[in-house]
Amino acid sequence: VAITTRLLVSHLSGIRHYEKDITKVKEEKEKANRALKLTKPYQDKEQKQNEGKGIEKTDSVKSRKEHEGEVKSQNSKPGRRDKEFEQEEYYLKEKFESVIESLKIFKNDPLFFKPGDQFLYSTYGFTLLSAIVERVSGQKFTDYMLKMFRDLDMLSTVLDDNEAMIYNRARCYVYNKKGRLVNAPYVDNSYKWAGGGFLSSVGDLLKFGNALLYSYQAGQFKNTNGKLLPGYLKPDTVTMMWTPVPKTEVSWDRDGKYAMAWAVVEKKQQCGCCRQQRHYASHTGGAVGASSVLLILPEELDSEAIDTGLVAPPRGVIVSIICNMQSVSLNSTALKIAREFDKEKWAQ
Repeated sequence: VAITTRLLVSHLSGIRHYEKDITKVKEEKEKANRALKLTKPYQDKEQKQNEGKGIEKTDSVKSRKEHEGEVKSQNSKPGRRDKEFEQEEYYLKEKFESVIESLKIFKNDPLFFKPGDQFLYSTYGFTLLSAIVERVSGQKFTDYMLKMFRDLDMLSTVLDDNEAMIYNRARCYVYNKKGRLVNAPYVDNSYKWAGGGFLSSVGDLLKFGNALLYSYQAGQFKNTNGKLLPGYLKPDTVTMMWTPVPKTEVSWDRDGKYAMAWAVVEKKQQCGCCRQQRHYASHTGGAVGASSVLLILPEELDSEAIDTGLVAPPRGVIVSIICNMQSVSLNSTALKIAREFDKEKWAQ
């Protein structure tokens, strides 16, 4: 079979996640689908009632099994543990000197399906992707990424290296089986730099979001008399990254699809006075003792503002949340915050 970088970045490669048993993965998917079918009649009834009243429903019902950091909020309650974090490979303590070396963890394992046929979120798919970046760039993946973060002025974004002295590094926490708050266990994330091996700050994530939003919108502004600097990425590149990919799914928002390393919800309204979907891109993240989300809600720009040059990119709302607690669901909270700021802006 052939596995392309596009398949890797959209989690369609067939490479396993932390669970090695394909039977268990299938059972979890079937269980999630049954739960979705059970909740759907109630959701449809509630949505029709809300639409009849002209109420916009903003909070999605999460019914699929959440991957890695995209875990359900009830799992963050004392004494509740998400099954995802029971996988042994989450707690690896081995230090890998290169991403090529870390491929040995899964390189001899069978694919779960033919590449391109199904969606399966895979941290190891991104480990392979980082190895490709390393070979193509001719640099260590970590050096390549740290230079990029420096270009973006993300000076607080560093490798999650246990040995290094990192200013303002937070302690991470989990609930134990008795429901008590304890320090998160020691792990070494050198086996998955690309899929969960960096430390950052809320401010740096906002810079990252702004850089992407600027790149996305820069091509829409024509009459700038050459005063508008180019984006870090080409507008078409970000558009491609934020275009939903067929056969994908998103566990933390059932309205969304997976795109290229981002979850995307497209703009949609079927009938007048009915529920609206705003276009936004987001991704949640999680590791042992930590949860996060970055959500980008682009402003719907009118042609007059663009043509007259009265505004300049980036235009929209960006929400970044990082917490040093494991298994906290943050996407719906981030979306509510973004909508409130967006609503307030238009009210002015």
